[in-house]
Amino acid sequence: MPICFIHGHRPRPDAEVAALMSALHQAMLDAFRVPDDDHDIRYVEHRAAHCRIPGGKTQDYLLVTVHMFPGRSVEAKRTLYQAIVRRFAEAGTPANEVNILLQPLPLEDFGLRGGQAASDLDLGFKIDV
Repeated sequence: MPICFIHGHRPRPDAEVAALMSALHQAMLDAFRVPDDDHDIRYVEHRAAHCRIPGGKTQDYLLVTVHMFPGRSVEAKRTLYQAIVRRFAEAGTPANEVNILLQPLPLEDFGLRGGQAASDLDLGFKIDV
């Protein structure tokens, strides 16, 4: 159950935001094989005055953060990185304008399904991909 944020620092039309969120969801399906209905994605638009972006980046820069269960292989993570930048490029954001930060957290750090620790639940899908 990855919880994803796409951080931008310029206004984007709703259609572009929807395309980015769809692109991220498709990348998660490709790389991590999450269930199709397992998506918790937010686009967060920060005021430009409140952001200092890395050198060499433009107003198109996006930071993608993914809070996720542990267990994904390095290969699955590499697949995710490539799937995100490829799909974001298809949505109009150049690959070199995207940084990605994966934040694996222990299962017991996720409270799901009425306040139960994820470590106590049958998640219904594999996380060791």
